[in-house]
Amino acid sequence: MKPPFSETLIVALLKGLGKTLACLPVCLPQAISITLGDLIYFAPTRLRRTILSNLHHAFPEKPQAWRKKIARESCRRTIELGLFVLASPFINRKRLQASFTLEPFYRESIEKGDSYVILVPHFSGMEAITLTSLLFDGPIPDTGVIYRPFNNKALERYVKETRERGGVYLLSRKEGFTRAMEMLRRKANVAILFDQNAGNQGALTLFLDRLASTTELPGLLVQRFKCEYGVLYTERTGFWQGRMRAEKLSSELTTHGVTLATNAWLEAKLRENDNTCADWLWLHQRWKTQHEPECCLRLRSGRNLLKETLQHQGRTTLPKKTRLWVRMPNWLGDITMALPLIRAIREGRPDAEITLMAQAVHAPLLEALGAADHVLALPKKGLAYFLAFFKWRGQFPDRLILLTHSTRGDIEAKILNATASHGLTLPGRTRHFITHTWPVPTTLSLNTTHQTALWETWLKTMGLQAPLNYTPLSLPESSPKQGIIGLIAGSENSPEKRWSPHHWRELMGHLLFTYPNHTLALFGSPKDKAVTKEVAAGFDPLRVQDLAGKTDLLAFAQALQGCDLVIGNDTGGLHLANALGIPCIGLYGPTNPQRTRPIFTAPMLILQPLACPPTGGLPMSHLLPATVLEAVKNLQPADTLS
Repeated sequence: MKPPFSETLIVALLKGLGKTLACLPVCLPQAISITLGDLIYFAPTRLRRTILSNLHHAFPEKPQAWRKKIARESCRRTIELGLFVLASPFINRKRLQASFTLEPFYRESIEKGDSYVILVPHFSGMEAITLTSLLFDGPIPDTGVIYRPFNNKALERYVKETRERGGVYLLSRKEGFTRAMEMLRRKANVAILFDQNAGNQGALTLFLDRLASTTELPGLLVQRFKCEYGVLYTERTGFWQGRMRAEKLSSELTTHGVTLATNAWLEAKLRENDNTCADWLWLHQRWKTQHEPECCLRLRSGRNLLKETLQHQGRTTLPKKTRLWVRMPNWLGDITMALPLIRAIREGRPDAEITLMAQAVHAPLLEALGAADHVLALPKKGLAYFLAFFKWRGQFPDRLILLTHSTRGDIEAKILNATASHGLTLPGRTRHFITHTWPVPTTLSLNTTHQTALWETWLKTMGLQAPLNYTPLSLPESSPKQGIIGLIAGSENSPEKRWSPHHWRELMGHLLFTYPNHTLALFGSPKDKAVTKEVAAGFDPLRVQDLAGKTDLLAFAQALQGCDLVIGNDTGGLHLANALGIPCIGLYGPTNPQRTRPIFTAPMLILQPLACPPTGGLPMSHLLPATVLEAVKNLQPADTLS
């Protein structure tokens, strides 16, 4: 069937361009490569981010200036490869032999007619491999090269004609690997471009310490036919010049043995010198095997070789090279409700280096709790606020999960420029600055679904499978119990959530009488000082301590750990006490405990006024001190207070 005119025209244009390039003085194609390569490197596009991100992940120990130098040169050599692909069919044999030499071992292998499975890495000179017969004076063994065919029929025909002029046979992936196996049976060679982005068809391994999907085809062929295998590559010596080298590899002739050995060889080559490193095509995203948004929070593959890879490398745990960042909520209560999700993400992605972005007031606490690998404190709001995100984007996060719903958080995500950013969308809201959104289903009641459960439902759509762990946390230096009952009488930004000072004072009088061996500690922020001062007025300061505004958040958490019991309004402090495993009594009135109650598995009682709906809605004044005192007596292990 005759190809469409448009396809024929494309081939005609490529032929014309190739002939022109082949006839030009070599300095002109070289200048084109430099110009177009620099354009790719300097243009603020996803390509620039990809290449710099790849190098930053692979060589974090190298200076940024070195990575930029390698990135720029790699862009130039990528264009150099493309131009050579076009020009090589029109370059005569004499010129090719002057430009490319055969390394002695490779020449000897050809002369002996050894049969090999040949692996070809993605170096800029890889196209020269198809021209071997034009570089060698005698006949070469039959060699088939497995390739991915083009949909353009005219282009496909042209590619076969020009590539097979070099003495190799192109073996289409679409036709399967029958011809490749036939060639190995008759002791011919089969060449394969080995890849670290083989999708779900490949084996999950490590490449440069990051998860990668490596093709197992070379290993399958070696294992089946028990043949030799090695790597064939062109060591670049100049523009459109190089030395073709072959290196025989040895390992157990098993699928995973060959797969791991070839990856190890390539890693060593990329670390060998700057010339070889810059020659690899870093522009391609070779580590996106686990990047599908529907399964990015778990490991998925058709075949998993991570155990074998770790044994091969002498490791016991996966290196943490997937940069997963989480924008934490702005309120302490929401932060504590998010911590079980961070645990589950870590379990599902043991390769993830988790970084939390949190308000500066919360950052020291998150660090002390060991909630993540890194904690970044958000700067103060002002003109310089967003400059921090421009700085952090240079760390090239792979994925950003936003547990915020604000426009400010979305702008932060846009500036940070992670490979993917995720957020849930509440009814009536739009989020234009993030790459993936999850609209809350209309079937899910926001009035009766707990905030943590809502986040969990959303993250399950991203592959989260690990069950949430609600076991309480602990600080590294836990305070011993000191016979203290903690009281959280304030509520920094919601006065309607505060129990009245009168009720607090009545309760405190009963507590001091009922538990004479205990002292009471009033906790709160600087904004709560007026409330706690009123509550503490007239009590013996030896038995009632007013600590509001006298501790930072970390000191507050340490003080909470010294309490036998904490009673508090619906505040972040109540959530924190629960997260630290302290028995708690939560006082709720207008707010909805079904949405925001503390979640960790420490003893906890939620008290509401009589006749209050489960979703809240009554004033705090309807909750009586006698009800709270009775709860103190009944809460286990409340009997230890007396």
